[in-house]
Amino acid sequence: MAAERHLTLVGAGLAGALLATLLAQRGFKVEVFERRGDPRIDGYAGGRSINLALAERGLHALRQAGADDDVLKQAVMMRGRMVHPLGGEPQLQRYGRDDSEVIWSISRGELNITLLNAAEAAGAILHFDQGLNSADFDAGIAIFRDERGNDHRHAFNALIGCDGAGSTLRTEMEKVASLGARTEWLGHGYKELEIPPDFDGGFQIEPNALHIWPRGRYMCIALPNDERTFTVTLFMPNEGNPPSFADVRDGDEATALFARDFADALPLIPDLARDYERNPVGTLATLYLQRWGIDGQAVLVGDAAHAMVPFHGQGMNCAFEDCVALADELDKTSDLSAAFAAYEQMRAPNALAIQTMALENYLEMRDRVDDDDYLLQRKLELLLADRHPDRFVPRYSMVSFMRLPYATAFERGRVQRELLIEATRDKAETDDIDWAWLDAEIAKRLPPLPVET
Repeated sequence: MAAERHLTLVGAGLAGALLATLLAQRGFKVEVFERRGDPRIDGYAGGRSINLALAERGLHALRQAGADDDVLKQAVMMRGRMVHPLGGEPQLQRYGRDDSEVIWSISRGELNITLLNAAEAAGAILHFDQGLNSADFDAGIAIFRDERGNDHRHAFNALIGCDGAGSTLRTEMEKVASLGARTEWLGHGYKELEIPPDFDGGFQIEPNALHIWPRGRYMCIALPNDERTFTVTLFMPNEGNPPSFADVRDGDEATALFARDFADALPLIPDLARDYERNPVGTLATLYLQRWGIDGQAVLVGDAAHAMVPFHGQGMNCAFEDCVALADELDKTSDLSAAFAAYEQMRAPNALAIQTMALENYLEMRDRVDDDDYLLQRKLELLLADRHPDRFVPRYSMVSFMRLPYATAFERGRVQRELLIEATRDKAETDDIDWAWLDAEIAKRLPPLPVET
């Protein structure tokens, strides 16, 4: 086998396992090195959020790998946001038009195991308990260190970094070439809690929704699991005006916060005080890079190249799109430098667009979803989607239910947002809108959507 058909992946998480599958299916010899143990033997030991939202982009990638059916067997459908206003009744805000436009809640651990099985079935070779220690790009030698501290030399043709936001490969790459890395911390963190099953073994609250308790500067969300539990995540500022993680310091103070601000959630979380004290505060940041690769020697994928905050549920979906794009480029040419460059040129603008939209979505989720002006604009947005299906598609739908480039969804969404604001200014209902003006402006400002293949 030609040397360029032998690739070494660093990291056997979600992106690493999927990319290994896609490359092995295309005839590459693939070796994957993972610093943690095999979760199929040792149990899953992930450090990040245990729930993920799977949307069309991610599903498309799973279809390419032949893993979509196995994954969806473990997933719970979410039709929309169930918004719990302070002192009001919960209201479901659908994501799309009907059940053909939904997202799926999936366990990170179960998904990782499914993808590892797919990678091995495709022919990839997996090495566990071997973390990257150093890489000599001139010599083409990587040193992997096992759990006993023993070093193993591995000759590589090219390294692909699938090792997450704290990527060791990225650190090694930056020793020989500036990648222009910049991290912007959000200043907010999160803690995970759990709603257990009901006494009869079922879900305690509506299972087919992502639940949101928006409270302005902070919020709670809850995602369903196939074990009939919900993973609850509390997002708050790290410090500053209360409440923040700096002043909600223990289980008693967390219980008092929930009694005041999330009263309908409190009785659903019996171990709130214990879990609040036991679980760490997770950090939230956006990672920007000016370069993703070093010629044909190394390239980064997913969070290693563009970590983002989780508020659009697109981190995994974006990483999976990266995997499909990189596998396709590598299959087109034996020139690794050209393949890596084409992949980066295609994906970098789109990664930046979804990073921006994820930050914007945090403001929407915690502060706008129960505002009257937002609800009127959302109502109009859905009417326009029916009225102009070839031109006006809600930004959330373009991101979650279509595979338009993120950058296209971002720019069209900006224009659509301007139209919604202009059309609803000083209006109380959609009946008050100047439809002739709005129809004309849509025709003028929004060209027909490209046809997806």
